[in-house]
Amino acid sequence: MKSLLHAELFILIVAFCTSSCSWADEVDDVPENRVTFYTTYGAQHGDNWIIPLRVWVHEEPDLARELMARAVRAELVERAGMQELDQVQKDRFLYRADGFIADSESRETISFSFDNDPRALRYQLHNADGDSDTDRNGLIEGAIALSNETAQELLAAQSSDNGWLTFRAVSEDHGGAGRVRLIEAEGVSVVSDVDDTTKVTNIPSGEAEVLKNTFFREFTAAPCMADLYQSYGDDVSFHYVSGGPWQMYGPLAEFLFGTEAGFPEGTFHMKNVRTNPFESESYQDIWKLIGSGSQQVTFEQKIGQITALLEDFPQREFVLIGDSGEKDPEVFAAIRERFPDQVKEIRIRDVVNHAVARPDRLQDMMIIQPGNEPGFDCRNLIATN
Repeated sequence: MKSLLHAELFILIVAFCTSSCSWADEVDDVPENRVTFYTTYGAQHGDNWIIPLRVWVHEEPDLARELMARAVRAELVERAGMQELDQVQKDRFLYRADGFIADSESRETISFSFDNDPRALRYQLHNADGDSDTDRNGLIEGAIALSNETAQELLAAQSSDNGWLTFRAVSEDHGGAGRVRLIEAEGVSVVSDVDDTTKVTNIPSGEAEVLKNTFFREFTAAPCMADLYQSYGDDVSFHYVSGGPWQMYGPLAEFLFGTEAGFPEGTFHMKNVRTNPFESESYQDIWKLIGSGSQQVTFEQKIGQITALLEDFPQREFVLIGDSGEKDPEVFAAIRERFPDQVKEIRIRDVVNHAVARPDRLQDMMIIQPGNEPGFDCRNLIATN
């Protein structure tokens, strides 16, 4: 359901963009290129730290793209069964749709450096084919290597806590900063779903409710979950694996790691949905989401991303936390079957009462009550940790 809605939103955007975005080249006041470095991790392999990176280069939406977004907004408002929006809701939609309508910049090469680097080194990302330019969707994915000596120098120079390092774009006409956590080979990691696990989306309630909670309402943290996550301590690493598209990364990260929600900072792993209307693969992404069934696509995505994490950290123990609204129990059960020595525990926020209705789904998993029951005390949940 959730992934299908994002796919349909994309179809609407492509349709409007095909007719409207040709105006973009007529805009003279082109803003500086923004660079989004998605929060990531580093794993030690021998004497080097390998850091996978995903980078998106884009410009602020121009007038044509904002008009496009408003047309899409009107369609979604109708499908959500909402009446006229107030200005706060209109602005909120434009902010959350920014990742879909921003003007992605192809053939851009990004140089970046780590803050306070005593060697003042510059780094450039290359993809699997050795290219350093962004693709038609403004993206480039690859990895860089830091020697352990360099990594220790950077950690000291930044007075880092728990392995976190900050870096930023330094190439001409590019601006943006990123974060990476160098994670030790041994320890505990938490892999967490997002929608209905950390953030209330109410996916089981259907399309209208999901649209309202995704684009028009204030985000709401799932009760007590941030307290649970914080109770694990600073040494535990967190990885947020979502079936939503990367285009929602900005609003989600700002909400989860902000003071209101208060979840521990961690890496993000989301669904790849291309938005260039002139690239045939974009339509293939939509076909996969609709033709194959959104939940199956999300199942395969999460299996792949969680598997990669466990393979990068074979000596770490993992706690898997999700909800019963979609396929998290099935995803986690498959991961536990493949990595029985690494999966320490599975916890499921039971938003559809499957502990009673379908206990077979949640076999050998710790049940988390939704937390919206009268008299529910967060301390009861934390006491089980």
